[in-house]
Amino acid sequence: MHGGQAFSPGFLVARSHSSSLQLHATKPQPIDPRGWPEKFPAKDHCSKCGLCETSYVSHVTDACAFLGDGMARNIDGMEPTVHGRRRRHDFVWSDISRNNGANSIIAEEGRFGVMTRPMQLAKGKNVDGAQWTGVVTGIAVSMLESGMVDAVICIASNGDGDDWSNPQPILARTVDEVLRGRGVKPALAPSLAVLDKLKDSSTDVRKLLFCGVGCAVQAFRAVQHELQLDEVYVLGTNCADNSPTPEAAKEFLSRSFKDKLEGKRVRGYEFMQDFRVHVKYDGGTEQSQPSYERLPYFSLQGDLAEFAIAKSCLACFDYTNALADVVVGYMGAPLDSSMDASFQTITVRNKSGERMLKCALGSGRLQLGPDATGYGSHEKFASTTVSSDNIVQKMVGGEMKSEGMPRLFGELMATLMSAAGPKGVNFARYSLDYHILRNYLHALDFWGERTARNMIPAYSLEIVDKYLVTDKAFNALAETIKSKR
Repeated sequence: MHGGQAFSPGFLVARSHSSSLQLHATKPQPIDPRGWPEKFPAKDHCSKCGLCETSYVSHVTDACAFLGDGMARNIDGMEPTVHGRRRRHDFVWSDISRNNGANSIIAEEGRFGVMTRPMQLAKGKNVDGAQWTGVVTGIAVSMLESGMVDAVICIASNGDGDDWSNPQPILARTVDEVLRGRGVKPALAPSLAVLDKLKDSSTDVRKLLFCGVGCAVQAFRAVQHELQLDEVYVLGTNCADNSPTPEAAKEFLSRSFKDKLEGKRVRGYEFMQDFRVHVKYDGGTEQSQPSYERLPYFSLQGDLAEFAIAKSCLACFDYTNALADVVVGYMGAPLDSSMDASFQTITVRNKSGERMLKCALGSGRLQLGPDATGYGSHEKFASTTVSSDNIVQKMVGGEMKSEGMPRLFGELMATLMSAAGPKGVNFARYSLDYHILRNYLHALDFWGERTARNMIPAYSLEIVDKYLVTDKAFNALAETIKSKR
């Protein structure tokens, strides 16, 4: 049991009508970002989405994904409003008798959210300098170029030479400004911090594209009606386990790869489907093709998660970005030789998303592939990963691993896991289930069972309950954590 609460009592329990009125009646005072996380309502679980750094801070109790009923309130409450209907709860399990008619080959709505069409593979076109092939950037540029939107809110590099690690939110009005957003930023980023710029009459923005991860998209959707715009589109990405700060992300690479990246200009890194971390870099010289360093998950130091994963990411149940119009990811796609050559996945959730896709295809900045498919059992892989996770072992008082496997053994393990493990969409199911189960245990440990179950969206709770019933190891972990209170 923890000595302190991440939320102040007023945010943690149901608010009275009068207290809510009092909060909204006072003049909104944006919170100085230098006070993060202690000065922010969600404390250590604040994802630094940027909302509290604006005048829209007055809506934080109804918008924040980590206050009160959080993601259950946001996803379950807003999904039908945003998409016109709720997701079908058609989960795919290895025991096909439990699938309720769901097609086990393609992505189902139960896990992956509302879809107007099956999840597809995609590549960006004519986007130089992208971390992958430029799917997200290509969609955003095409919408701005065509006049479909007047501006794009995105996370850009700050131009200090460490583009990949230092996120800066911008209201982009030109293609060049949008291109500053190329590449994944591996640290928490205040996407919403620029919302007040929309109030400036000189911006004349009436049609907006917002780009963001799940927690930021949830908060944006909660205040979207306050922006008084004519048209709003939301382009999301899948997201898990960001670092709390750019410095933490850099330390993760430094400690993991030691001198292998010294003197090299890192462009980005990802935890890939081959059970390895891929780091993309250019070496600081003109090169026709980028270079990569790869390290097996199993060779990573055991204590890295202590500083390299933000606490908010341990309480997140929106890996798939449920409230975006279009979502881009990679866990459900087959892995080619590198990010530059690999397909990503694209999920279209509603009519606005279909218009976004049509615009990008018409501009020649997007290439669609076949439906994303997969095979292989994923449940045991997910449960085993949870049981061996250092974060989980710390919760239950188990053995903590300080060092990873020697490189040779780590490579062998990664190769074996890649060969024997789930592929494509089933790998995405494995990754999604693992993060939901681990994060449920964190919520259970930090807030207790009642609060944990209230804050988790219905789809995640259905996954948790399935494992609690069918997986003895996971059930034992949950019972051990509950016994601590």
